[in-house]
Amino acid sequence: QVPLVESGGRSVQTGGSLRLSCQVSGFDLKRHCFGWFRQTPTGTEREHVGQIKPDGTTAYENSVKGRFTISKELAENTLYLQMDNLKPEDTAMYFCASSRTCPIIRSRADWGQGTQVTVSS
Repeated sequence: QVPLVESGGRSVQTGGSLRLSCQVSGFDLKRHCFGWFRQTPTGTEREHVGQIKPDGTTAYENSVKGRFTISKELAENTLYLQMDNLKPEDTAMYFCASSRTCPIIRSRADWGQGTQVTVSS
């Protein structure tokens, strides 16, 4: 069973909304730190988007603050990324990550396979 499986990515126009999901297996949503990262084909590393602590506290990069919202549904073992007012610069492969500690350190995190988001102008 794959621990982290993202879904929900697709093409959307500028100003549109998407909700990404990350189905979690084998990690405790109440004990682990979870986050969303993104990477473009030319990006050298995965860019941090935001993360949610075990207590539900969230933190976001300035580039998405006020537009993106991370949440988790314990009963469904699912992490969500609600993205509103999307911009072309949000185009990227989006990854879900899990870590025993916060903040998430990329080299120590577990990763999903990613889901592609494309925003057209």
